[in-house]
Amino acid sequence: MYEFQKALSLAHDTSPGPDGITYNMLRHLNTTSLSHLLILFNKIWTEQKYPSQWHEATVIPILKPGKDPSNPLHYRPIALTSCLCKTFERMVNARLIFELEKQGCIPPLQSGFRSGRSTFDNLVLLETQIRNAFVRRNHLVSIFFDIEKAYDRTWRYGILLTLFNFGFRGNLPIFLKNFLSRRTFRVRMGNFYSDHFIQAEGVPQGSVLSVTLFIIHLSQILNHLPTSVHGSLYVDDLQISCQGSNMHLIERQLQNAVNNLVAWCDNNGHAISPEKSRCVHFCRKRNLHLDPVIYIRNFAIPVVNDIRFLGVIFDRKLTFLPHVLHLRKKCERSMNILKVLSKTSWGADRTSLLRIYQAVILSRIDYGCMVYGSARPTVLRRLDTIHHSALRICTGAFRTSPVESLYNISHQLPLDSRRQKISALYYFRAQSVRNHPINRLSLPAGLRRLYAARPSHILPLCERTKMLLHDSDLNNVSVQLSDFFTFPPWDSPQFSFLNPFSGFDKSSTAPITFQQLFHHHRHQYSSFVPIFTDGSKSDGHVGCGVVFPSDKLSCRLHNSCSIFTAELVAIFCALQEISPSNQRNFILYTDSMSALETLSHYDNRIHPVALEILSVLQFLRNKGFNIIFCWVPSHVGISGNETADVIARFASDFLPRALPYCDIKKFLVSHLLSVWQQKWNLLTRNKLYSVKPSIGLWPALLMRDFDVKLTRLRIGHTRFTHRHLFLGQRAPRCPTCHTDFTVNHILVECPSFKCHREYHFNSSSVTLQDLVGETYHPNIFNFLKTIGFFMSI
Repeated sequence: MYEFQKALSLAHDTSPGPDGITYNMLRHLNTTSLSHLLILFNKIWTEQKYPSQWHEATVIPILKPGKDPSNPLHYRPIALTSCLCKTFERMVNARLIFELEKQGCIPPLQSGFRSGRSTFDNLVLLETQIRNAFVRRNHLVSIFFDIEKAYDRTWRYGILLTLFNFGFRGNLPIFLKNFLSRRTFRVRMGNFYSDHFIQAEGVPQGSVLSVTLFIIHLSQILNHLPTSVHGSLYVDDLQISCQGSNMHLIERQLQNAVNNLVAWCDNNGHAISPEKSRCVHFCRKRNLHLDPVIYIRNFAIPVVNDIRFLGVIFDRKLTFLPHVLHLRKKCERSMNILKVLSKTSWGADRTSLLRIYQAVILSRIDYGCMVYGSARPTVLRRLDTIHHSALRICTGAFRTSPVESLYNISHQLPLDSRRQKISALYYFRAQSVRNHPINRLSLPAGLRRLYAARPSHILPLCERTKMLLHDSDLNNVSVQLSDFFTFPPWDSPQFSFLNPFSGFDKSSTAPITFQQLFHHHRHQYSSFVPIFTDGSKSDGHVGCGVVFPSDKLSCRLHNSCSIFTAELVAIFCALQEISPSNQRNFILYTDSMSALETLSHYDNRIHPVALEILSVLQFLRNKGFNIIFCWVPSHVGISGNETADVIARFASDFLPRALPYCDIKKFLVSHLLSVWQQKWNLLTRNKLYSVKPSIGLWPALLMRDFDVKLTRLRIGHTRFTHRHLFLGQRAPRCPTCHTDFTVNHILVECPSFKCHREYHFNSSSVTLQDLVGETYHPNIFNFLKTIGFFMSI
């Protein structure tokens, strides 16, 4: 039942198939009805029968943007299949993926639709190979293949044969055979349906299992490459490359690889398009040399100067200038959305505009930035103007406003810092995934010396990230692996805990009451050995403590660990300590309700230390241990808990442990914010600094007009005080004080407005922070209207 409910929870509310059953219908069924459906699924599985209606699909053609509606090839088919069938597929797919990943059936260089993997893996691999070839002064030739209609032409028998070779027997192959055979579809246009058509080949569109079956089959193509040729796949995006100093040798190696790939495709029902495939010769040599000539059958693969690969344009010298120019053009077009939604006096509020900017424009700039971020600063600065213009539109800041003020007022990192953050997070994320290909990209000693001898060459991503982290506390840390497949889907761990204090509010209950409740609880469980655990975090110190009846254990953890991690590590250490014990009955007390709740709700994204706890707990229970968990309130005089808290706060023995990725992410973001704050502290002459000395997000006003004016007052750049820079005129001067007009002079200093300050602010001595700080003065706009400055901001 757990698998069934999880499959339903993961489903999106898509349109129903031919049977008309929706996911909402299934979610609203009671437990009895769900049990009947589960019995049906089990009968389909064991009796090896497949409902005939589940073979059917309804195809709805969607016209591609800007295409001729009279051409059938200009429509994108959307296949609707049974939601009940897709729920069952999702359950089978979870089991199939578990076995495939556990047995290592899918090659590590296939990144498509796998937990912890993404298109970035293929991009980083290619960039690293090119950088290493450049520093060796070698050629690198890469071929990007287009497999014609790979999804629709997948050989079904080849899928079953691949699974057979992997060792799959029994009900699973028979279910998949029934799933793939006798597929039909009909097209719906409005309320009209076509006749039924037979889909004789390929995997079904719109099915959950189809993608997994497709990558199982197509990934085998990587096993037919020569050892000197490297290849990678993202679903069906195939790329191979070979490097060396001898172009003729590279040609022979790649031609041999292409011949092997073509032969495999011929034997498995696929076809490589020679017209759409491309070859790029990556080289920085200045002397004349011929480009490679490689054939698919008798057709020479076109050699191009740049190629769009998984959304990033790679040029032959790896300057990424074509990609940055293309990206800038797309972002400039998308900026019109922000311009339409608001002006300085009307429109959407600042918070909404920033969210739209992040979703529509900044997400495009972020994509692949860990790769194209290695371009020269002069190239990357072409994107800064997009960032600055968008922030000016979102905040309504005047055009002369300093970019540092824009970053602070909108709480957006500069693009170079943002690229550093994304690159470092990707680097650590890759380290947390088992068998990730990026983890094998560390430079050998010889290549490291070569980079040191040729400093003009740009380092690969992993080495750039290590240099970035060199001066931080995250230098040389090890990342804890997140094993997505510790427990099989059909045997998820069960965890529960006691709470004898439920119904008692800590804020309104005397400590003596909790002590009496705990004493009564201990009387009930007197046969169980009590163990108390606790975690502690303060400035520069993280520790955990475990208290046994006759012993104590305390450990200090890395400063980047969270208090939540410290609580979990304390529980894990306690379980490890009781493993060799002759006792069998234990009860663990912790004051961390969040740790117990996390252990109670297992999923694939669970904290890695919690995963360790559940794994050890299962091992101990299989050995006959009876372990109970119980929550206790903290700081109410329960002696064991108080002792655990003290030894955790003063723990000194460092425990060498790999760090969870979630803690590294928080620590890295905090580190980048502190670096940003240090840079901001140097800009004491910036007008915004006197108002907003600390980096942080301030709330926006709902009225666009007032929010823009308040933003300009805070930054210190308004139309009245800085318009002269565009007109080539002198700065406006105060006739009373004979000094240039500034926001500070108008609001705080000028004696001409002293009486107005006393009237509106009840004081003639005010500061700029009092008037336009985070909590701005409620009469500031009335004051500006009174002195006639409101409309000139």
